[in-house]
Amino acid sequence: MGLEEEIREIEDEIANTPYNKSTEAHIGRLKSKLAEKKEKFEKQQSGSGGGGGYSVEKHGDATVALVGFPSVGKSSLLNSLTNAESETGSYEFTTLDVNPGMLNHRGANIQLLDVPGLIEGAATGKGDGKQVLAVVRNADLIVFVLSVFEIDQYDRLQEELYNINIRVDEEPPRVTVRPKIKDGIKITSSADQELDEETIKDVLRDQGYVNAVLNLQETLTIDRLIDGLMENREYIPSITCVNKVDLIEPNYKETVDEQLSERDLDPEEVTFISAEAEKGLDVLKDRIWEKLDLIRVYMDKPGRGVDWEEPLVVERGTTIGEAIEKLGGEMEERFRFARISGPSATHDEQQVGTDHVLEDEDVLKLILRR
Repeated sequence: MGLEEEIREIEDEIANTPYNKSTEAHIGRLKSKLAEKKEKFEKQQSGSGGGGGYSVEKHGDATVALVGFPSVGKSSLLNSLTNAESETGSYEFTTLDVNPGMLNHRGANIQLLDVPGLIEGAATGKGDGKQVLAVVRNADLIVFVLSVFEIDQYDRLQEELYNINIRVDEEPPRVTVRPKIKDGIKITSSADQELDEETIKDVLRDQGYVNAVLNLQETLTIDRLIDGLMENREYIPSITCVNKVDLIEPNYKETVDEQLSERDLDPEEVTFISAEAEKGLDVLKDRIWEKLDLIRVYMDKPGRGVDWEEPLVVERGTTIGEAIEKLGGEMEERFRFARISGPSATHDEQQVGTDHVLEDEDVLKLILRR
């Protein structure tokens, strides 16, 4: 029996086993085996040349993937937000390759990727689905693009991403495992666990751990435990936009809001747009910026003053040392100290070192050795 058949058998057994306290351990073992076999299958595919994807080189300060089913208007949205020229049409599968474009917003260069329209079963390879989803795994942010007439697409998109090990809007499980040479498996936990100890140990053994110390820092489900042990999970934030709102009557908005709320999407946090009519795009740009959690640092350049036109764009929480690393060149070796003005400084021209944490709209002057 090949790996694909084994995977399908395990999936069928999970689907046909009712979940209750007495079957919890058995289902946990099945899910653990399934994760292990899927990972092995992915490596097998990659090794045989079947794991190739759309090759898109990352550019700019961050990368955002526009994800949606065919004909929701991603190409039109990309064209409206960037300098890209993606073919658009009212029929399915207009976009047959990943089209990149650059959004310039608040001084940042944000690469947008118009990902080919997903179809159901993408995670199992339908419609070049695996190659498409491989591009999404490398993004810093996912923008779900939904049609105002098909809000239920959100459920299927989430499922397809989950099936290829993308965990949307989740933090990595607080699980650490340290292999040992002997003495079996020891479990320590700083949180109450509903899973019994033997189930947890069984899952570890399925993942190849015979002797190990496992530390759990949150209450875990079986799925979260398995995620914490696997190395092929990607944790990516998301925002959602609803397109084609220019085509609905005002009173239909209430129905849309209800459908969003049913999916734990706050209508106030969802961006309603019309890519064709270019409505709501400024709000969408701001929400992309905010979700990426970027900040602007204006460089005070020797002899030229502050460059207000092209700031250094970095993630919030970046230190001066990390900013210097991004700037590159010989600055790390030549760095003496920095002078900072702005929100992170206690006073203008404050002298600081490499561990100083920058904030949005700081002005940074580097003092370097000659």
